Amino acid sequence: MFKRILIAWCVLLSALSLAGQQPLKHPNVRAITAFVRVDAQNYPAQMGEALKFLTAAQDAYTRAGWNVQTVRITTQPFPEYTKGIAKADAVKLLLAIDAWATEHKANLNIGPAVMKKSDPLDSIEVLGEVLASAKTANASALIATEEGINWPAINATAKMLKYVAEKSSRGQGTFNFAATAMVKPGTPFYPGSYHLGAGKQFAVGLEGAGVVAEAFRAHPGDPDQARAALAEAWNAELTQAEAVAQRVAAQAKWEYTGIDPTPPPLMDNSIGTAIENYTGQPFGSSGTMTAAGIITSAVKAAKVKQVGYAGLMLPILEDKRLAQRWTEGRITIDALLAYSSVCATGLDTVPLPGDVTPEQLARIYGDMATLAYKWNKPLTARLQPAPGKHAGEMTDFKDPFLTNVKLQPLP
Repeated sequence: MFKRILIAWCVLLSALSLAGQQPLKHPNVRAITAFVRVDAQNYPAQMGEALKFLTAAQDAYTRAGWNVQTVRITTQPFPEYTKGIAKADAVKLLLAIDAWATEHKANLNIGPAVMKKSDPLDSIEVLGEVLASAKTANASALIATEEGINWPAINATAKMLKYVAEKSSRGQGTFNFAATAMVKPGTPFYPGSYHLGAGKQFAVGLEGAGVVAEAFRAHPGDPDQARAALAEAWNAELTQAEAVAQRVAAQAKWEYTGIDPTPPPLMDNSIGTAIENYTGQPFGSSGTMTAAGIITSAVKAAKVKQVGYAGLMLPILEDKRLAQRWTEGRITIDALLAYSSVCATGLDTVPLPGDVTPEQLARIYGDMATLAYKWNKPLTARLQPAPGKHAGEMTDFKDPFLTNVKLQPLP
């Protein structure tokens, strides 16, 4: 009996191989993010402890059959540990922290430059200087919260982003920044990640576009079946990933704060392709919003401890199919904002002509913040002006995780 089962299993594996397929495996772990509270004097030891934890966590996931793409360190909002320091010294400190993270091959997020309407805006200027030359550091500016939309911060952020686009190499410093609205602490995903706790906490995020693609391929055009299939498959993966996180937390005495169930894509592992599996039409056609809503509903149904966006990411430059549809003119900023009404995360790695003005950037940020505040949902805007490039020209970013596209006219 056992021999017959073994032969049947070998035949199945052989058939899959002949069909050019591989046995199903876990999606990648996109991020294991450690939340750390640092200070200006002791950050090497504090971040070193976090990195030691992350190494152990990565090993635990690897042993359990998962591939971990990145381990990440997120600090409390950097104005808390640069308070009272002169601007030049604050920039120097943050770049030193960035250098430490780069040397130790750890991704870094220094949190929001502003969070409340009462926060001084000079931290946004500090952040501009840092992002213009940093190697690793990510950051954000929280421009809308329950107290309302922070219009002065929006204007300051727009000026800062224009500065970073002009001063950083190929304008790519903008890739590490997002204006965020209604985003709570605790997401593992960059650049909007931040925390307000005591540290020694962590969260996890998976790369799930492939799971969405399989569910939608099996049930094209059928919203109920597609949602049910995706909810079941994604819940199974998230539950297994959470089990590893809980074991890590118990062993390391770090607090597991949750998993962001958003299924982000990366390059050929495309959420654009996944949505086209459902609609049977190019992304941007009628039915795209329906698919976005199905994905969001399915991931929110997962029976795990959820943090972060819990929705859908549509990163134009990080997803090859979305990049293709952008070049074809099938996707616009307004369309992305419309889809964001039923999902997250807003405007992600959106390419813009290099001659975009701070006023135009502020209007885009304002639209995103208005939508987020109206519906009390987490959204972000990660905008990437291409220096020296105009509408109709191709971008020239040099990054293995960015796809170059044809720039579209500003709305």
